[in-house]
Amino acid sequence: MADVPMYLQEQTEENILNRMLAKVPSDIDKSEGSFIWDAQAPVAFMLSEAALWAQELLRRGFASTAASDSPDIRSAELDLRTAEHGVTRREAVASSGSVVFTGKPGTNVPKGTYVATPADETTGESSVEYVTTASVTLGPDGTGTAPIRAVTPGKSGNVPAGVIQLMMTSVSGVTSVTNPEPTRSGTDIETDQSLLERFYAKVRSQGTSGNKAQYMQWASEIPGVGGVEVAPLWAGPGTVGLYLLDTDKRAASQEIVDAVQQHIDPTQDGQGEGTAPAGPIVTVMPAEEVEIHISVKVQRTQEQPSTIEEIRALIEEGVRAYLQQIAFNRKDPLVRYTRIAAVLLDIPIIVDYSELTINGHAEQQNIEIGSGQVAVLGTVSVSE
Repeated sequence: MADVPMYLQEQTEENILNRMLAKVPSDIDKSEGSFIWDAQAPVAFMLSEAALWAQELLRRGFASTAASDSPDIRSAELDLRTAEHGVTRREAVASSGSVVFTGKPGTNVPKGTYVATPADETTGESSVEYVTTASVTLGPDGTGTAPIRAVTPGKSGNVPAGVIQLMMTSVSGVTSVTNPEPTRSGTDIETDQSLLERFYAKVRSQGTSGNKAQYMQWASEIPGVGGVEVAPLWAGPGTVGLYLLDTDKRAASQEIVDAVQQHIDPTQDGQGEGTAPAGPIVTVMPAEEVEIHISVKVQRTQEQPSTIEEIRALIEEGVRAYLQQIAFNRKDPLVRYTRIAAVLLDIPIIVDYSELTINGHAEQQNIEIGSGQVAVLGTVSVSE
């Protein structure tokens, strides 16, 4: 805690023992090893421990100090504190996506077919398994696309395109499987800091009578939601639109969208069957992604050897972090040319750059992000 109460300060074993001995008459032997000293020393030790326990009890009694900074630790005391205000920790969400099966035309791949990524013996990375959530019949060209969901919830299910290659369930007539797009929207169980942030939003910015703050609180109660934008009068009077992001600040998956819709307004008839009040018709949608494509020429430092691929990876990491930072920021809805230029100059192995273009614009032109839209990283082209 920032400030320990006065009555718990300096409660060391030595200080407590000295105070106890000071209460003993001066004509009695109080030296170390005496009967009085030996009798009071264990008591002083136990009292000093009790003071530490009291400090820990106070720390765990307040949300701000009960929350851990580590993403791997979940505080049970924080769960109890936030639950008093109706804020509960969001569970992990399974990643979702789609795979393309290839094989004999007319082959039926049933719902519940398991596919997986291969394990990597070099890095020790284990295989990630997925299951199809709908059946598919291979078309005349011998291919068919089926939706999938990770078997184990969490971010581990978010994998790049082309890495799902194994058929865990044998299906006669299928020769191969792959995922043409990355799997997305898998999230781990909510961290203490995220839970604390939602708790503060609830108690400090009270949502009432279906105002914007309350719609944002309702949507944020669903696992996997990483951002909410409310559009009042979305389709005229009596309508509300909600645009959603996942925790990676990308457009939320359909599963997350459906879960929020079910939570807030499942019937969409104004009857108030969900958390939304009777009257408004609420429509929940994923945010519209606006891809930001970057092309640039760079001058590399000679002191630290590097490859173009390494530079591209660093640019992607920096720009992606910037775009996540400004997601759904209506106070400044611009992807700024100068901020992307700053990302380049912040990379130590880049001495200088030239011919920077963003979405084909060579001049210093900002990209405006509209309501319900989110900027996401597209292609990054790097040359010398």
